[in-house]
Amino acid sequence: MTVPEKPNLLFIFTDEQKQDTLRVYGNKKIRTPNLDRLAEESIVFTRAYVSQPVCTPSRSSIMTGLYPHTNGCIENNVPLKLEVPTIAEMVEDEDYLKAYFGKWHLGDEEIPQHGFEVWVSIEEMYKGYYTKEEYKAAKASYHIFLEEHGFKPDARNSGYPVFSRRFAARLPEEYSKPAFLAGEVCRFLRENRDRPFILYLNFLEPHMPFFGPYDGMYRPEDVDLPENFDSPPGPDSPIRSRYLARYYRDHGFADREGKHRTLRTEWEWRYLISRYWGLVSLVDTHVGRILDTLAELGLDERIVVVFTSDHGDMMGSHRLVAKMVMYEEACKVPLLIMVPWLRGSPRLVEHPVSQIDLVPTLLDILGMPIPPHLEGRSWYPFLRGDRPWPEEPVFIEWNGRDGDLWVGGPSYDFPEQELRRAEGARVRTVVTPEGWKLNLSEIGEHELYNLKQDPSETRNLYREGREVVEMLYSYIRSWQERTEDDVELKI
Repeated sequence: MTVPEKPNLLFIFTDEQKQDTLRVYGNKKIRTPNLDRLAEESIVFTRAYVSQPVCTPSRSSIMTGLYPHTNGCIENNVPLKLEVPTIAEMVEDEDYLKAYFGKWHLGDEEIPQHGFEVWVSIEEMYKGYYTKEEYKAAKASYHIFLEEHGFKPDARNSGYPVFSRRFAARLPEEYSKPAFLAGEVCRFLRENRDRPFILYLNFLEPHMPFFGPYDGMYRPEDVDLPENFDSPPGPDSPIRSRYLARYYRDHGFADREGKHRTLRTEWEWRYLISRYWGLVSLVDTHVGRILDTLAELGLDERIVVVFTSDHGDMMGSHRLVAKMVMYEEACKVPLLIMVPWLRGSPRLVEHPVSQIDLVPTLLDILGMPIPPHLEGRSWYPFLRGDRPWPEEPVFIEWNGRDGDLWVGGPSYDFPEQELRRAEGARVRTVVTPEGWKLNLSEIGEHELYNLKQDPSETRNLYREGREVVEMLYSYIRSWQERTEDDVELKI
């Protein structure tokens, strides 16, 4: 198949979806038929890593092709600077219509920005972080949709009525955020079928609150617990991980009725995972609507489709939930890239890759110039088979402060000074093709794992592997010099 002139791009990403929630990654119990069929047509990446395992920083890299420490979005709720361009601003071809639908988390949620002309918003809970005073009365697109169907806001933010996430998660499926977004995307596709477009779509799900219309789809007794469920963070794990495991054990989450549930028992964990799987299946249903519309309109042969997530979720691994740690379950995500004219290419990429490369890769696939300031590289030559995949490591960062659950909370016998120190500690991680993973903390809480022998990360080899540590440290130092990262690390 020849490359079409001015192909389209549909970039779908979820929030907080761990990699093993798709059949293509080994989960034989979860029901995701639409993502399964997309995977059959896609190049599947088995070792795709985020730049930082939390929302805003990871999204900043997905959109800009720069690491968080470079673009400035080093923690949640930091707006992306106006002078830092997104991929929409790098596409200079005026024929392209550029659209963003869903959660943004890089600035004002309700206002089009950073090169996107069409904007469909769903979030209103960030007004206090981002929104300028003149925009605070603006309503999200989803807010307007719910009001048109007779619903009334249940909460307030920055003095304005809003629909809370918990309210939205209790609604019937036809009024859910995924259903609303899919409907808006299908409308966009029908209205713009005859012009080139770039559409980014972000679903909030399966991010908390961990309940929704498909709560009964999976029975708790039928879901699988992770292999490392009974390997909570030990004495040689960072304080952050040890603290979070105890915090989630006691505080857990609230269900759809508002009942507080701890995570002390195996059944409580199974209950949580079953609801999380339900949210994944909910997203899958509405991704299916979009894929069907692409086929109906004859757009499926001239569109690049990407599916990924901004980070994973521990969901029981090491008895943790959510993200904010450097374990594989938080840092590794699903990544599918469907390029119709590359259908004869290898379908599986088992080399470690970073989302930092998505912007240059997609620009290259679309036939557009790659700006020299980007910190990633294009995979297009490797996907075409022009060159072998490079045996290169990937790098992940943590920049402290996010998830400061201990502020005003229980100390669990950790000295307050140590908790404060751990709260702000920055970490730099390298993962090699051979399976070595080194987490270096600026406060000395280092970890070394052999992912080939210990994929569940249950044995910290840092004190036993000096030669390997020195080699991996040199990789991190070279990367820091290349990206002008100023974190001081010692081994």
